[in-house]
Amino acid sequence: MQEIIFIAAPALFGLIIGSFLNVCIARVPAGQSIVKPRSRCPSCGTPIRSRDNIPVLSFVLLGGKCRSCGARISWRYPAVEVLAGALTWLFFWKWTGSPLWMTASLLAVYLLIVVAVIDFETMLIADIFSFLLGAIGLAAAVVNPYLEGSFTDRLLQSAGGLVFGAVLIWFMAWLGKRIYKMDAVGEGDIFLMGGLGALLGWQGVISTLVIGAFFGSVYGIGLLLMKRAGRRDHMPFGPFLALGGVVNLYSFVSPLRFIFF
Repeated sequence: MQEIIFIAAPALFGLIIGSFLNVCIARVPAGQSIVKPRSRCPSCGTPIRSRDNIPVLSFVLLGGKCRSCGARISWRYPAVEVLAGALTWLFFWKWTGSPLWMTASLLAVYLLIVVAVIDFETMLIADIFSFLLGAIGLAAAVVNPYLEGSFTDRLLQSAGGLVFGAVLIWFMAWLGKRIYKMDAVGEGDIFLMGGLGALLGWQGVISTLVIGAFFGSVYGIGLLLMKRAGRRDHMPFGPFLALGGVVNLYSFVSPLRFIFF
């Protein structure tokens, strides 16, 4: 029994973190504090009791409804909690031998979850999250398994990845506007890719972009086929860049794989 609890502990911790991420997702776009007041029902404003604030379990026991007013609770809440729990478990056991990098990569993953969901719901990316990603990347450069050389070399690679990521997306935005006469990439994506570049270096920027573009295209084509979007409609790109970033943080994908395989 103790062994099972030990194995599951990272996932349980991730579920709790996921509950906090939901608070960030709900409040940051509204410009509200993520600390106070305590969690409330978005429909009736009633403070949520501790017993009704247990990640995933409370949602199931309450049937996905508020105990006070009976309003439906979005599936986004348990989905974010499960995602945070699963990724925490995966990253913990992947990088348990490198606790400093595990901590840095998990912090980045949590930020990317928040960025992805907010961008998907609002088409906006708060720059503070991208700046935090960049700061984590630069601070963790010395323990980053994807960078090589001395401390100075690693720091330069991280800084170079930051600049390369931001400039690359900026160029794509400029080119897209010249060709399509409309904004093809948002300003938030520029800073987001800069933050990811600080964590992944220039090669990680390329593979993240390829992964993001692929899944973004699949999503966009799906919307077109279902007639839920037009060819010139804007779609969030941040969630797919975040996906590419998480994949690379877990197991670095060399851009050469896209050429030879």
